[in-house]
Amino acid sequence: MFAKRTQEVEPFLAMEVMERGMAMARAGTPIVQLGVGEPNFDAPPAAVQAAVDSLVSGETHYTDSRGLFTLREAIAQDCEKRRGVAVDPDQVVVTSGTSPAILLCLNLLVDPGDEVILATPHYPCYPNMIAVCGGKPILVPTSPQDGFVMDVAKVRDAITSRTRAIFLASPANPTGAVQPKEVVEELSDLGIPILSDEIYDGLTYDGATVTSPLCFTENCYVLDGFSKRYAMTGFRLGYLIAPEIAMLPLQSLMQSFFISTSQFVQQAGISALARGAEHVEHMRRQYAIRRRILVDGLRDMGLSIPIDPPGAFYVLVDMRHFERDSLPLCFDILDKAHVALGPGRDFGEAAEGFVRFSFATSREEIEEGLRRLARALPEL
Repeated sequence: MFAKRTQEVEPFLAMEVMERGMAMARAGTPIVQLGVGEPNFDAPPAAVQAAVDSLVSGETHYTDSRGLFTLREAIAQDCEKRRGVAVDPDQVVVTSGTSPAILLCLNLLVDPGDEVILATPHYPCYPNMIAVCGGKPILVPTSPQDGFVMDVAKVRDAITSRTRAIFLASPANPTGAVQPKEVVEELSDLGIPILSDEIYDGLTYDGATVTSPLCFTENCYVLDGFSKRYAMTGFRLGYLIAPEIAMLPLQSLMQSFFISTSQFVQQAGISALARGAEHVEHMRRQYAIRRRILVDGLRDMGLSIPIDPPGAFYVLVDMRHFERDSLPLCFDILDKAHVALGPGRDFGEAAEGFVRFSFATSREEIEEGLRRLARALPEL
């Protein structure tokens, strides 16, 4: 028998659609993948070279469990530059991607039966990680008509004696929502630890700006990394910025769970922070163009997109007039249009009937996907 908690981990449905599409492609059917948030850009050349140089020079050993001090120092400087908040390098823990940083926080804060509040639609892994740690996700719905902005009054009503944290994702997956400064400030004033997922910070459009809870409270855990902003998904490099009081137990958890993050990958992170800004800005400009092509193309087909997503690289599209259950709808689209999309069911009940499109892929793929979808819509 397997542990009961494994039964509470739901499959990642966007991956299931993607993988069926990959099988179709291997059998000779060209598939356009618009469902997964995988940047099609290469990593910054300087970061790649730094990893190569590090490997060649023999930097293949353990580091401090919290990460190389030079990287933690660079992350602290980047935090002050982007968020306007000074943090000590000793408040930083470097992790193998952002997911381990989330697990460290949840293991730190959540006992069995404790509750974690999060807005929905939401990233599928949040409730899975909460459940594996013995916690209970408390979902607070957001509305597309309101730009998926969190309702602080609903969050306040959801707080109980068992509430241990509030998840905040801005920009958010799958909605692209960027939470207004006043909302972030009000959430910070509730006195509950904030887990702030800022992995898409820097990928914003139309003048949208990201506000971190770090600006208002020390009771905040920033979750960030290099995967999205620097197109370094395969490097598996993330980090956590935490209150000073939490650092000793976090360090112990890191030592026991993960030992340390790969040394040569950390060197790539140092280089990305030092010399990757131009690369990031180029990607952001290209994403803005792709967003416009995708949103306009979908609207031209009569599909409902209440607002242009101000951040990340996703568009959550209301397709409830086709079929309420988004998973068979996505498989139907895959079979008829040969376009792989993300089922809304992945992102919680509030997103059922919606479908997530990603504009992280090339402009050519987006345009081809739109042509295929337009031809297939009458059959759907």
